[in-house]
Amino acid sequence: MLRLISRPAVKLVERYLPDPYVFVLLLTVIAAAAAIGIERQSPLAVLEYWGDGFWGLLSFSMQMLLVLVTGFMLASSPPVKRLLQRLAGLAKNAGAAIVLVTLVSLLASWINWGFGLVVGALFAKELARQIRVDYRLLVASAYSGFLVWHGGLAGSIPLTIATDGHFSAAQIGVISTSQTIFSFFNLVIVVALFIAVPLINRLMLPSEKESIYIDPALLDDDEPTRKRLTRPAERLENSMTLALLVGVPGLLYLVNYFVGGGGLNLNVVNFMFLFLAIVLHRTPQSLLNALNEGIKGGAGIIIQFPFYAGIMAIMVQSGLAETMSTALVSIATETSLPFWSFISAGIVNIFVPSGGGQWAVQAPVMLPAAEALGVDIPRVAMAVAWGDAWTNLLQPFWALPVLGIAGLKAKDIMGFCLIQLLFTGIIISVGLTWL
Repeated sequence: MLRLISRPAVKLVERYLPDPYVFVLLLTVIAAAAAIGIERQSPLAVLEYWGDGFWGLLSFSMQMLLVLVTGFMLASSPPVKRLLQRLAGLAKNAGAAIVLVTLVSLLASWINWGFGLVVGALFAKELARQIRVDYRLLVASAYSGFLVWHGGLAGSIPLTIATDGHFSAAQIGVISTSQTIFSFFNLVIVVALFIAVPLINRLMLPSEKESIYIDPALLDDDEPTRKRLTRPAERLENSMTLALLVGVPGLLYLVNYFVGGGGLNLNVVNFMFLFLAIVLHRTPQSLLNALNEGIKGGAGIIIQFPFYAGIMAIMVQSGLAETMSTALVSIATETSLPFWSFISAGIVNIFVPSGGGQWAVQAPVMLPAAEALGVDIPRVAMAVAWGDAWTNLLQPFWALPVLGIAGLKAKDIMGFCLIQLLFTGIIISVGLTWL
């Protein structure tokens, strides 16, 4: 049944979903028009919001580019290649490959979202080298595991409200992760998704006739030819000693950081990926060869993230995001507020694909509503978190690193992700509303 349902969804998305760059241009126009039409903002004011906010994600853009590049360099090191090959060897057929890549991505994303994006994509490539399986669904399965990140250890909203001095601390205090990430209802949702997402992906596996495969030779990394080192510069470029002199202290810093109680965040993940890659590649030249290959997939991040920063500025500064959230919350009751918080967050996420930024926009609406209706605030906060994560299955913003590593376009995987969106939305809604 799921195969029959996914077939038209895949064809629909392949036909009508434009390239992510065109998608962000359309979102820009829609956001600007809505700010003018709904919020009665002047065109000049909207233009100023957009232009002033256009470079607001520069730091984050660099972080995301480094997620892709450092993850690629780490995975292309000889020891990690061998590990991925052995793990991929556990899958004996196409169905097992789909389930395995989904589970690996789910687990990695629950630990840390940046880690999950890179590991899932690279593991999908390794499976495609060994197993004859529809490459579109394989990569879509790797990306679908990203769904659980905001209910996991690196969820930005639950970690924000668990931090002393957060922006809404005067209103709600500091809320422990035992009430959010490790609450009963959230853990049940996570476990249910760990069961349902691999199963749904497996049931969408196309028939042999409808599957689209990739030539494994296209995924192979060309091994650099060895040559005699004659110049002093070449000896430095191929020096194991130099790599270890820099790489080992970097790893020692990480050990000291974690022993001192430090936690995972995007900068730490990138630091860890980079210095592990330096050590495991053994020579600077080997690392540079991997860098030159990995950077090719980063073009989408470089050009598109500034446009999303502009869209976020329009949504926030014009009041459009608040209006959208208020409209949905206004029809909520004590029982349904978590559900409508989830739906509103999913809609806002299409335009503001940033968990922390989205909470800053929606908290002033959601928290008073929760207090007025007597609804558990940690549950409402997690409803916004899950809404943010949920529509990432449709929003290509976060898929860019995965697509860059896999060498696919958004239209290749989003049809399968659309089916996941429908089924997982039901699971999350039930968990938030009735557990």
